[in-house]
Amino acid sequence: QVQVVESGGGLAQTGGSLRLSCTASGRTIGRPTMAWFRQAPGKEREFVATITRGRGVGLTNYADSVKGRFTISRDNAKNTGYLQMNSLQFEDTAVYYCAASTKTWPQTKRQDYDVWGQGTQVTVSS
Repeated sequence: QVQVVESGGGLAQTGGSLRLSCTASGRTIGRPTMAWFRQAPGKEREFVATITRGRGVGLTNYADSVKGRFTISRDNAKNTGYLQMNSLQFEDTAVYYCAASTKTWPQTKRQDYDVWGQGTQVTVSS
């Protein structure tokens, strides 16, 4: 079994930065790809970014809404993934979820992820 736990959420100013962490435990070898999704009140959970478990820098995909502002990375030795969020906007306010997948390609669909964290709140002040 695999579990993931998010941390690092909180309050940020418009234009500010936050870094989220996702720590995995269990048989992580069976979940080579991880991703971040987010969900704002009244909206569907949407894809944010994903990265594969490559040697060094893995393959990545980003949602158009965060491309150029957010950076996903991982430290395989620590079983931890990160989401560096810069130039934060009010529209980035949401609960951010870490997810893990059995796929080896950086998938962007919710259905491709079968392990989910409980989420961490990110609030960007206006």
